[in-house]
Amino acid sequence: MRTDRVAYTDFSGWVDPPGDVRRALASDITCEVAVIGGGLGGMSTALRLAERGRDVVLMEAEFCGYGSSSRNAGQLVGAPGGDIQLLNLFAGKKMPSMVRLAENAARHVEGLIRTHNIECDYEPTGNVLAAVSRGQLGRVRRVAKILRRAGGHVEVGTSEELGIPRGFLGGMRESIGGMMNPGKFTAGVRRALLDSAARVFERTKVTGVTRDGGQVVLTTPQGEVRANRVVLATNAFAGEWDITPRHLAVPVWIIELETEPIAPDRLAALGWSSRSGVATQHNIMENYRLTSRNTIVFGVRRLERGFSYPLPRKQPDPALVEELAGAFARRFPSLADVAVDRAWGGWIAITSSWESVAGQVGDNVFYSIACNGHGLAQAPYLGSLIADLIVDGERHKDLRNVWKDKPKFPPAIVMGRTALRAVWAVDRFNDMVNGSRRNARRGASMSAEPTTS
Repeated sequence: MRTDRVAYTDFSGWVDPPGDVRRALASDITCEVAVIGGGLGGMSTALRLAERGRDVVLMEAEFCGYGSSSRNAGQLVGAPGGDIQLLNLFAGKKMPSMVRLAENAARHVEGLIRTHNIECDYEPTGNVLAAVSRGQLGRVRRVAKILRRAGGHVEVGTSEELGIPRGFLGGMRESIGGMMNPGKFTAGVRRALLDSAARVFERTKVTGVTRDGGQVVLTTPQGEVRANRVVLATNAFAGEWDITPRHLAVPVWIIELETEPIAPDRLAALGWSSRSGVATQHNIMENYRLTSRNTIVFGVRRLERGFSYPLPRKQPDPALVEELAGAFARRFPSLADVAVDRAWGGWIAITSSWESVAGQVGDNVFYSIACNGHGLAQAPYLGSLIADLIVDGERHKDLRNVWKDKPKFPPAIVMGRTALRAVWAVDRFNDMVNGSRRNARRGASMSAEPTTS
């Protein structure tokens, strides 16, 4: 796969930055509720609060949608994130509630698309956990059994039955959710927020969060906000303030690539009739998806952990682009001559438990981390539930199931540099072994064919 003309960006490959960035805060103001962070979680919180008549201010350091909300692969997932088998082992009793939350979150986002008439190329195709080896196929079957027992809507089948490329042996489709252009979706939520009664300040970095009496004071370079309540909705960037619970989440950098446009007949030859997004069952997944512009977006495969704040601006490492391109060529050998057109990346948040998390610090600071790779669905949903909690004083059952009464979290030991390298090495070793087995079977098949003289 060619990588000689890749366009690297420090934003997203899905959309351009907005041309109407709002002015920064330039004075001292007060409000009922302040939201820090203009991603999908923060925007959804502020939008719901404004719709319910609350005086709400949102502050974003860049512009709304700048972070991972606009940079992800656009797979709206209707199942829990993380390692389902491990989650079931350590939190089996919670699996039904985790499955319900994930499915409700995907439906909530579909509702946002309809309510606000957001044009984001959404296709309700579901998503497939795909297997590239017999070992992964066994894992898929075990995961499907767990999810079905917990009430999940999934089906297992061969690649032909699921309508995914023949380079995969088969997999499990989550029937709820689908594919979208996340940049367009985020821009649509941003437009709905700007059209609401919420006061939105972009290019406004919060440099301090302190308490003064019964209020919370948010300091910015040109003014401060005094609020009765505050919502921390900064995802991977949450560790910039001392008020954030320690070990709340680990920031992780992931990348996505997009191919050049591919001829429709070549795409049709793949057998990708369902157009479902595909994620492999490696320990660190590879994801692949079709787009409305006749390209394939693919990524992840390797995680880079952030260790200090503020998190740096980054562009994808060309060496990792080469690695992902090589994986693409192995999964899609008929497209090995296709070029990578662009590459981008973003910071996401991983919790130590791989579960979505929400809670309070004291009686007036709320937070949520709803990602672990599934934030496109769960961040907007939990944001809206936190807004309803602030208004009604009661937690929705889905919010109760992720709520932490005490903001204490263990360190994410498995996300250290050594552990991440080890996981990557295991994935590559398994790829090598499975590749050798496939070659051996192919060689045996060829030697068994009759010959003529």
